[in-house]
Amino acid sequence: MGSTAAANGSKASTATPSHELDAPPWLRVESTLMATAQAIRDAYDVKLSPLGLTLSLASLLCYVAEFGPVNQTRAAEHLGQGRASTGSQVDRLQELGLIERQPHPDDRRAWLVSVTPAGATKAAGVAHVDEVFRSELRSGITRAERQQLAAVLLRLQSNVAVAISGANGPTVTPQSPA
Repeated sequence: MGSTAAANGSKASTATPSHELDAPPWLRVESTLMATAQAIRDAYDVKLSPLGLTLSLASLLCYVAEFGPVNQTRAAEHLGQGRASTGSQVDRLQELGLIERQPHPDDRRAWLVSVTPAGATKAAGVAHVDEVFRSELRSGITRAERQQLAAVLLRLQSNVAVAISGANGPTVTPQSPA
């Protein structure tokens, strides 16, 4: 519809596309999903800022509070981030007095990360912020809708994993015009 109008030199229609594939890339479901994820991440950073934390720092702190003492590699794997990023976050949380490094009893080369009493208190504050914010996020969305969304997102994650692994065969590379 819009492309025909543009080809004819007239103004493009502002009507909502009848199908997602007719929409421009910034209106497709994947773009909406990524924008929503980023907006939620940014909102968590805002909500956690009174505690002096970002979502990344809060996630690591709460993981260590719940499962610690743990080594940094395990924390990085659980949080789905690199060891270097996790190391920088551990450094920052240690500077804030929220976690501490202890020698690993079985491996002289490794350190275990554990929460301090101040860190346990801060983790409880993070849990409260999370509970309130999740309630705000879910406003007007039924449990059934959340379950349906979760199921679709899990299928999408599975599809992404398959696409990355190449299980569907080689990706078709567009040919340049001759």
